Amino acid sequence: MAARDRLVPLIVACPMFLQNLDTSVMATALPSIASSLDVEPLHLNLAIVSYLLSLAVFLPISGWLAERYGPRRVFCWAIGVFSLGSALCGLATSLPQLVLFRVLQGLGGAMMVPVGRLILLRSVSPAEMVRAMVWFTVPPTIGRMVGPLFGGALVTYTSWRWIFLVNIPFGLLGIWLARRFIADLREESPRVKFDLKGFALLALGLSLSLGALETVGKGIVPPVLQASCAAAGLALLAGYVLHALRREEPLIDLRILRFETFRAVIVGGMPLRIAIGASPFLLPLMLQLGFGLSPLASGLIAVATAIGSLATRAVMTPAIRRFGFRPLLIGATISGSLCYAAYGLFTPATPHPLMFVTLMAGGLVNSMAMVSLGTLGFTRIPKPRMSHATAINSMAQQLAQALGVTLGAGLVTLVAYWHGGTSAHLQARDFSPAFFLIGLMTLLPLLWFWRLDPDEGAELRGR
Repeated sequence: MAARDRLVPLIVACPMFLQNLDTSVMATALPSIASSLDVEPLHLNLAIVSYLLSLAVFLPISGWLAERYGPRRVFCWAIGVFSLGSALCGLATSLPQLVLFRVLQGLGGAMMVPVGRLILLRSVSPAEMVRAMVWFTVPPTIGRMVGPLFGGALVTYTSWRWIFLVNIPFGLLGIWLARRFIADLREESPRVKFDLKGFALLALGLSLSLGALETVGKGIVPPVLQASCAAAGLALLAGYVLHALRREEPLIDLRILRFETFRAVIVGGMPLRIAIGASPFLLPLMLQLGFGLSPLASGLIAVATAIGSLATRAVMTPAIRRFGFRPLLIGATISGSLCYAAYGLFTPATPHPLMFVTLMAGGLVNSMAMVSLGTLGFTRIPKPRMSHATAINSMAQQLAQALGVTLGAGLVTLVAYWHGGTSAHLQARDFSPAFFLIGLMTLLPLLWFWRLDPDEGAELRGR
């Protein structure tokens, strides 16, 4: 693989490094932020979900902007907006301010990842795509790896505000690398008018439906209003589906889901992505609030997940060439389910090395599944539709992570009430059922993966 083919995936993965660093650091710092802002720790999932919801809402415009102004230019501007949002988050003095600035972060993040993936798909040949996708996972994995350690150290020895301010120099570095090493990949094509009606339907539908789901059980709004918002959101989303199927050039072309492999990756892989969103939110809370560990000690254990993910780089290419995508997806899904169930068996008395090894195994198999999905899903997509496919893929990923955080917080809250406690005073026993249920949920994708053609993706295996 040429040096440039390795360099481009690393550069376009810088935004994912920033996002994963931000998410993993914030997860470790949740109890400290809650204490500083005088809110319940579980209520801080509003700050996480608002960011993920903002990503999902603004993701649809990423493909149109990339085609209109060029992927490299949009990529650099997106990193700049994300870095500005990070700086403002570091200055927030209340939960509403933090939520508002997280939305601004999400606006930048919404364009960083799909446009970066579009740059990768246009820069690397199909024969080198598996290796390129593995290199593409390295920066975000490093972000997840250093995040818990970095966040634990910052919270323990300085202030939680630095977990946001640290994004600024990394953002500036990403902009410089993109302008220095990535070519202007703008393709000559007829200009498409912006689908304002489609964007309004999609943005309002997602905001109302996910907002209603997020406020359930928190006493923030009356149940009648929650139900009304949920119903209106679903109606608007249904309206977008009808609009997109009728329009020749919709904002997000849902007709791409007619490609069986892409549909299996998006719909079938949704439970895996939901679990990946829930686990990083629940683990630091369990280790700190349930087991009584310090932020630094919690980070030292949680970093095992990222170390396991990083090991994917060494085993992914030979594993795909030997077994193929379908067996690998099935095996990784079953193994990941068992790992989540094993997290539920952790207690304050569980030896830390045993927890570390278990989390590392979970990180490895989950990363193998995600790399397989990220590579296989685009094999049948025509080049002119690639920007729509990357937007749908990124949108599904962010929606799943938002649902994962909401699901994790809801499960722990229900279990705490079942045990006679409250969400403000969580105990170790409140987390186990949540991980067991997440483990069961991750088996659902097998219904889709089992139906894949055994030779699917053969051209990416060098066959």
